[in-house]
Amino acid sequence: MASSNPTTEMPFLEHLEELRQRLFKVVAALAVTVTIAFVLVVKFNAISWLAQPIQPYLGGRKLVFTHPGDSFSITMTVSLGMGVVLAAPVILYQLWAFVSPALYQREKRIVIPVLFAASGLFALGAAAAFKLVLPFALEFLLGFQSSALEAMITARDYFDFAISLCLVMGAVFELPIVLTGLTALGIVTPQQLRGWRRQALIGSMLGAAIITPGDLITTTLMVMVPLYGLYEASIVSSAIVHRRLQRRGLEAAGDVEALA
Repeated sequence: MASSNPTTEMPFLEHLEELRQRLFKVVAALAVTVTIAFVLVVKFNAISWLAQPIQPYLGGRKLVFTHPGDSFSITMTVSLGMGVVLAAPVILYQLWAFVSPALYQREKRIVIPVLFAASGLFALGAAAAFKLVLPFALEFLLGFQSSALEAMITARDYFDFAISLCLVMGAVFELPIVLTGLTALGIVTPQQLRGWRRQALIGSMLGAAIITPGDLITTTLMVMVPLYGLYEASIVSSAIVHRRLQRRGLEAAGDVEALA
């Protein structure tokens, strides 16, 4: 019996060789973009721009570092992050080119939009963390201290905190993509997601409290509201995918009856 997938199966060793070549292209692209990002970070002093959220709490001082390699390490970390963003089109294309032979034609049409939507949501979450959540978190954390203490924030500690917060928020913003994908795989349904609204609200509150500490009025609410909003957006996208799957199933059933 012929396979329903029109593509020809590739031997395992050829898969490995293709994967190696595509990984090499990804690494080469990253090497180029990280180098470009490093030049841009140094030339335009991007470190100073990224340090702006904490400047009001330093009393006119600068962030300090305690190890000779800290300054270079922070610059490389920022450059790597920028390089990944710049190389995203190449990474996405190589990923799509590797998996596309195993996909049906209808699946190929949605791969690229889904990958770019995931990248966009991640970037949106990271930007929201840097522009909105990070300033409120710093205000609460640095304001919650004894008068007997004086803050001396190191550059490494600040950038580790800021980058971790941005990465976590970026990952959390992938929730609609994840739930929509689970719907496409038949693991969850929109009806189930609607029935889990109360649990989602509690989970959003707990997640907000974990992601960024703060009182209920400021940072926790600031994170909780978009988290729950993402869950509601997931229900909408899940319902759209579910309806399309049902329509496709009815069309397939009609074709079978016509052939019978």
